[in-house]
Amino acid sequence: MSRGKPGVGRAILAIVLAGIWVNLFEFVRNMVLLTGQWETHYQGLGLVFPSAPLNGAVWGIWAFVFAGTIYVLTRRFGLWSATLLGWVMGFVLMWLVVGNMLVLPFGILPVAIPMSFVETLGAAFICRKLAKPAKA
Repeated sequence: MSRGKPGVGRAILAIVLAGIWVNLFEFVRNMVLLTGQWETHYQGLGLVFPSAPLNGAVWGIWAFVFAGTIYVLTRRFGLWSATLLGWVMGFVLMWLVVGNMLVLPFGILPVAIPMSFVETLGAAFICRKLAKPAKA
């Protein structure tokens, strides 16, 4: 293994901690700050906002997959490039899809956009700090 390349243990630690960070941000944003807007929007569609434990578990898995993706991006790109690419892949594409399906309450975006960017930046920072990329 070359100098500066993280071992498997450091990579797993980085992904797990970044995943915990993402899960915390997702929970605070969607279930604490914006839950009322989500519920009102879904009621307007004649639906119930999906907040069962199984839905939470799927979002938990999403967060760890997202953290793994961020980890991979931080191996190839610098902090800001990895953050921007990860944010577009993880959030902008998701908003386009759920917006197209009409289940996205667009009123959440003024809060969701900056918070999701900070969330992605934090995950990229954790990955780069705990498992430093190999020097070129």
